[in-house]
Amino acid sequence: MPHQQRTPETESWQPDDLEAIREKYRVERDKRLRPDGTAQYLKAAGDLAEFAEDHWSDEPVAREPVTDEVDVVVLGTGFGGLTSAAHLRKAGLERIRLVDTAGGVGGTWYWNRYPGVACDIESYIYLPMLEEIGGVPSRKYAPGSEIRRHAERMAEHFDLLRDALLHTEVTSLHWDEEISRWRVGTDRGDAFTARYAVISSGPFNKPKLPGIPGIEDFAGHSFHTSRWDYAYTGGSETVREYPGLADKRVAVIGTGATGVQVVPTIAPSCGELLVVQRTPSAVDRRDDRETDPQWWAELEPGWQRERQENFLAVVSGAPAEEDLVGDRWTDSASARGRLRLMSGTGEDPALAMEIADHQKMAELRTRVAEIVADPATAAALQPWYRQMCKRPCFSDVYLQAFNRDNVRLVDTEGRGVDRMTETALVVDDVEYPVDVVILATGFEAEADPVVRAGADIRGRDGLPLAEYWADGLRTLHGWVSRGFPNLFQLGSTQNAISFNFAHILEEQSENMAAVVAEAERRGALVEPTAEAENGWVDTVRERAMNLHAFQSECTPGYYNLEGQPMKRTEHFGGGAMEFTQLVRSWRAAGGMDDALSERPGR
Repeated sequence: MPHQQRTPETESWQPDDLEAIREKYRVERDKRLRPDGTAQYLKAAGDLAEFAEDHWSDEPVAREPVTDEVDVVVLGTGFGGLTSAAHLRKAGLERIRLVDTAGGVGGTWYWNRYPGVACDIESYIYLPMLEEIGGVPSRKYAPGSEIRRHAERMAEHFDLLRDALLHTEVTSLHWDEEISRWRVGTDRGDAFTARYAVISSGPFNKPKLPGIPGIEDFAGHSFHTSRWDYAYTGGSETVREYPGLADKRVAVIGTGATGVQVVPTIAPSCGELLVVQRTPSAVDRRDDRETDPQWWAELEPGWQRERQENFLAVVSGAPAEEDLVGDRWTDSASARGRLRLMSGTGEDPALAMEIADHQKMAELRTRVAEIVADPATAAALQPWYRQMCKRPCFSDVYLQAFNRDNVRLVDTEGRGVDRMTETALVVDDVEYPVDVVILATGFEAEADPVVRAGADIRGRDGLPLAEYWADGLRTLHGWVSRGFPNLFQLGSTQNAISFNFAHILEEQSENMAAVVAEAERRGALVEPTAEAENGWVDTVRERAMNLHAFQSECTPGYYNLEGQPMKRTEHFGGGAMEFTQLVRSWRAAGGMDDALSERPGR
């Protein structure tokens, strides 16, 4: 029998009821709208540069500038960079140079070492190449230290640190037509060349700070969660006791995915814990558990890819014999809505999705009321927006933390903190004296890979990539652009997105490696024809989902650029399953001819 998800317990929603809910959502959104949008945040630079310091490695050692030649330079050592480098190694490239400002590999998982940090996608499908590299996650949702160790194992397995330059930032990437190489410059004076270049600078590495007036004046201790100060708090990722907080008044600012993990982990150690909230997260069950050794031993070859693709199918509402992962992502509002459409109700698609969404969110609000003892606190913790307006969260301990005597919610009614003094936070003219301020305010989530890379990228005839993309991205399948030979971008632009984005990165890396292997065989450059690029841009624009109206109704957050969503999305509207099959079929049908050009001099 095809997999069927459970019937939602809340069936009271009727079309006539929706307008009242919509109005409630609008009221809550309007409380949080600000004219400055993303400009409300500060960069961790200048007087605030200490918030971005690397605590996790020794100071960079002095070295001579590197002036050699490599086969490929990879900007970024997160899972995108590691996976692409691994597959390029398997394709036969010898000298692969990873470059990253961090002192080690892992990307987000290098930086995020805060108490309670863990994966919220099942680790068996999230960890790239797990079946090939080996290792057994201890839990369904692996802790951050295990995820970082997996990244390190990837680097070791494929010998990716041999030519790496860490504590280094690429500042320029210029194509040299005469030698068919990328000339690479860095902030440490390096000037080397590479035949191929990969941009895999993920969006979650540069901390963003709230633009609270007086933030520089606070005289107590403060730090960002991605640079957790264990020297002050005590404890570690694995030792979950923090004696440095025992007699302290601690404030955590931010209640997104990070805050949901941090708060219940440090709460038992704090003298007093204030959780400062602008917008509550929608927190579903997590249902974490240890990995069953017997189940693991019985897995058959190919299990990881089968499980990854099953997850894609279920969250997309596609027919599936069973739900192999069985988590709350596969019971999201969007998954329910697709199932509702497939059931043949005959409803307008938008209405069907909205009803399913309201049912799901009603259940999550009911969950808050059932768990949190104080009615006022429970009411403030209830999310009033559609589920995909903000990143869904999952925890079996976060809401419960508010039943502790030493934990207090400071709900700012959507405004955020008014200002900071030397000793306190001020919210609605009320001072809250604190000793420690912990900023769980996330990262600079820049969507444009050119901006994220932080480098001056110039292709043929010195054309800046930013200029080529000035009127919108122009790529084939989201990873190569005409005029920029042998330059690959990893990410979600002009391709597919998925809750399990590590799986999408692996698919992209496999595709890249296959095309590079063919380019090596032919002695060609990887560069799309004008027809192929134009055709794909047209396809993306025609198939793109129009999310502007939906995101405009959403409460502000990084999904909708703080209430100022882009007019046009740059994602393939057919979804991750269709995109993956499309690219595989493109390769199998000889589509690589569209992406290969004659190398000069041949």
